[in-house]
Amino acid sequence: MELCSTSSTLPNFNLSRPPHRSPISTSYTNPFLHFTNTPTFNALSLSSSSRQFHLICPAFPRNFSRTKPSPTSSPVADGTELEKLPADISVTETQEPNSRLSLSVEVPQAVCEECYQIVVDEFKRQTKVPGFRPGKLPEHVLLNYIGKQNVQNAVIESILKRTLPHALSAVTSRALQDSVQIRSKFSDLVEMYSSSNNLRYDIIVDVAPEIKWNPENGYKNLKIVVELDDEIDARKASQEELKRLHKSLGILRIVTDRGLQIGDVAVVDISAKTIDQDESNVQNIPSAESKDFNFDTEDGDKVLPGFLDSLIGIRGGETRSFPLVFPESWRQEHLRGVHAEFTVECKELFYRDLPELDDSLADKLVPGCTTLEQVKETLLEKCLEVEKTAKEQATDNAILHQLCKMVEVDIPQSIFEEQGRQLYGSQLLELQSKVKLNDEQLAALSSPKAVSEYLRVQKENITAVLKQNLAVGDIFKRENLEFPTEELVKEVENSIAAFKSYKQEYDEERVKEQVQEILEGAKVLEWLRERAEIQYITN
Repeated sequence: MELCSTSSTLPNFNLSRPPHRSPISTSYTNPFLHFTNTPTFNALSLSSSSRQFHLICPAFPRNFSRTKPSPTSSPVADGTELEKLPADISVTETQEPNSRLSLSVEVPQAVCEECYQIVVDEFKRQTKVPGFRPGKLPEHVLLNYIGKQNVQNAVIESILKRTLPHALSAVTSRALQDSVQIRSKFSDLVEMYSSSNNLRYDIIVDVAPEIKWNPENGYKNLKIVVELDDEIDARKASQEELKRLHKSLGILRIVTDRGLQIGDVAVVDISAKTIDQDESNVQNIPSAESKDFNFDTEDGDKVLPGFLDSLIGIRGGETRSFPLVFPESWRQEHLRGVHAEFTVECKELFYRDLPELDDSLADKLVPGCTTLEQVKETLLEKCLEVEKTAKEQATDNAILHQLCKMVEVDIPQSIFEEQGRQLYGSQLLELQSKVKLNDEQLAALSSPKAVSEYLRVQKENITAVLKQNLAVGDIFKRENLEFPTEELVKEVENSIAAFKSYKQEYDEERVKEQVQEILEGAKVLEWLRERAEIQYITN
């Protein structure tokens, strides 16, 4: 039930456990020649102790390195000798938005004719026709037997396969892996070739984005204001934890002679609907509905304002309806400012029968403690550790947010899509670990439509993550920062061990790349914190 509105950045003070592209692919195939530009994807999940940087900025998609562009996996790579053509092709380069280049390729007739002859010869060698020896089949017989259209299709594939490396050779050092797409429709290429024996086609490729700082080198003297929620105050948190532990030792007893009061626990069914003068516009609010919800009145400050007050005095078996307004600060944006009518049925009512809080409970509250004072000291010590971690995390978040505002970068669409898919995949895995999804639910959540909707809704957040990553990588490179090699080795070993423990497949080289990016991020944040002017404000 979504009656609570809490920040996801708040620390976990439950001390019972440690704190803690698919670019459109183009494929042309036939039985004899094969050309395909079909990317593959592999989202990896890492475990690292390095300041939890990966929780703030997930590692880059595999088609991009923060420090250098990856050679495109299209038909050419650095150092590869290009196949000699009978004539030079003409390539016109046009810059497009999102760090994308459009290449218009003109293939001269000499190249088309040579590709035609290569294809015909290949068909002759592989086609068996009764009455003719292999390789001796007359061309007109071959065309009738195979079909002129099939031969033309194969010629076009051959032209693309041989000329693409030449077309991309000028941008190979900047091109992002798996970002090459043939924009021209195959049917148009067939029509053009069949009418003129020439070919012109368009391709697009994403290139490594250029990073601009505004102001230049502004990251060297950051002025950061970090807003801290009072819930991360260690003393307050330790008191709340002691209270929670004490409550866990109590016994719930049924209330029979009065209504709900502060300190009670009520088992309730909750439903809600919007309020509108036009009844046809009234809608249920599924996220606010719950069955057999255990409502602890001492958590009244964590639910929708006015919810607890509206239930004071309710008795077991009683049903109440009352209007409430979702505040503008509500976590779910679509509910902010919404007027709703809640209906609550109180099914059972309990009060806590608590033992006296004294030294006799010490070992039950925190094993190993003998006095209540020792319990308080132990809880405070643990909460101070959590407070320190939360404060550091909030500082890192504020620094990254500031970097995001200082960086100007044209993010390639292929990187955006893959980063978004990785984030969506991570959230889906997290959901699966908490909720058992059936095959139908999983298929619906994994559908292209669901992923596309996520990319649309989360565009701003995904863009921010990418800008932060680019900024961090640029600073690491500019300032010549380093980290110990043994730390990289250790983290890679830990990550691989985690993969093996979950019996998951992994790419060791990719694991190493992502771990390196995490360590780079941690090093950059450490470097920035040492030089930034930081002010802390508690809400």
